[in-house]
Amino acid sequence: MSGYPTAMQASISRVEATRGRRLRETFPAVSLEERQQVLDDFHPDYIEENMRPVRVGVSKGQRMPLELADVLEGRPHIGANFDLTASAGSTDVVIIGGGGAGAAAALLAQEHGARVTLVTKLRFGDANTMMAQGGIQAADRPEDSPAIHYLDVVGGGHFTNDPDLVEALVKDAPLIVAWLESLGVMFDKQADGTMVERHGGGTSRMRMHSARDYTGAEIMRTLRDEVRNREADITVVEFSPAVELVLDESGCAVGAVVVNLETNAYSFLGASAVVLATGGGGRLHYQGFPTTNHYGATADGVVLAYRVGAPLGYLESMQYHPTGAAFPEQIVGLLVTEKVRSLGAQPVNKLGEQFVYPLEPRDVEAAAFIRECQERDKGILTSSGQRGVWLDSPMVEAIHGQGTIQRNLPAMVRQFDRFGIDIAQEPILVYPTLHYQNGGIRTRPDGSTAVPGLFLAGEISGGVHGHNRLMGNSLREITVFGRRAGRSAAV
Repeated sequence: MSGYPTAMQASISRVEATRGRRLRETFPAVSLEERQQVLDDFHPDYIEENMRPVRVGVSKGQRMPLELADVLEGRPHIGANFDLTASAGSTDVVIIGGGGAGAAAALLAQEHGARVTLVTKLRFGDANTMMAQGGIQAADRPEDSPAIHYLDVVGGGHFTNDPDLVEALVKDAPLIVAWLESLGVMFDKQADGTMVERHGGGTSRMRMHSARDYTGAEIMRTLRDEVRNREADITVVEFSPAVELVLDESGCAVGAVVVNLETNAYSFLGASAVVLATGGGGRLHYQGFPTTNHYGATADGVVLAYRVGAPLGYLESMQYHPTGAAFPEQIVGLLVTEKVRSLGAQPVNKLGEQFVYPLEPRDVEAAAFIRECQERDKGILTSSGQRGVWLDSPMVEAIHGQGTIQRNLPAMVRQFDRFGIDIAQEPILVYPTLHYQNGGIRTRPDGSTAVPGLFLAGEISGGVHGHNRLMGNSLREITVFGRRAGRSAAV
């Protein structure tokens, strides 16, 4: 029995009726002008009334979502007379954030001789890294190259990326895959041992390495275990968010004030260098969108760095992943990995019509979904008022054969099976969900910032993705720049 209510079954029947025809058809190409038009008209980043400039600080005038601007202008948790003698100790490098970027930074800092303390707001590993599903990009095939990867990244970012950051991202990518595998990450492989690689949206080559559809969880598991194995040199402190960075008389970062969430006690953790790896701010629910982000993603690091004078960049650009779950209500906003589309699933409206190419860059794809529901009124409305379009997942089985979904998308199968929906037989209702923070604090290829002694890595940074991130470059970003920031902070 289907988990979809009767009111949605008629639309599902139309999707099934058009599937055979759509399998034989090729969706027509659209021009750059058409792509830009749909962004201008429907993408949330282009809705002026939901943005404003920040009114204080070194980047005064930087445009960003209202919710983030309010947080940046908020009052501090401690006063100017806070007693720094309330010490939690000192270390060589303090890393703030317990996701993939923080873990990678800790490992490289330790390898370069530093004593490391990693503090995190929740548990070590409670991070968006765990929720990244589809894969990680690396140009390591003979028909590919870092130069081609570079062109894909800057094209996907609308040619607004920081070129030095993109160069670092793509040049380190093959090394990172080899490094992760050496630590124990179990990437998908063919019978002969070669890596399974697929396309992502906006890519010209198949370079997406994956571990089924829980790639981020597999990478986080491996990095976390490796950090734990080095506990003689790396101390992990959980449930202790940083609330303020501390500078010395010369303006260098020398530690952070942290609060113990169990005792509510504030203390100063001193260090020779600080690495910020706190991730993004999806849990601020910009413009009322649901989000794929974990509960700790509240833009903490952007606030911390900005308060000590680190310039902002690209915060007018957020990524709304086109395929967030829109039904059932219990999982609205949770990620439906782009890998479903890379395997052949098509987005279709309530009439069973394909209305956009499945692997457009994410911002174009998301804007097309919103247009289909708002302007064209061809979306599906659930009983709770959530809008959505169909992602025709049974096409995957029709293209690749029975059992493909279970082999490649086991997490997706479990996510929907709990609600009586078999995604190998029935389509998935989806709608854009707030997914990633393209902007953040300005950084350099070595992870350094305008504040001496302050380094950063991961989603907190701004520039590498320009105004749109391609699939598979977030797990790439946290490992490339996590390693670089950790190494730089230690030396």
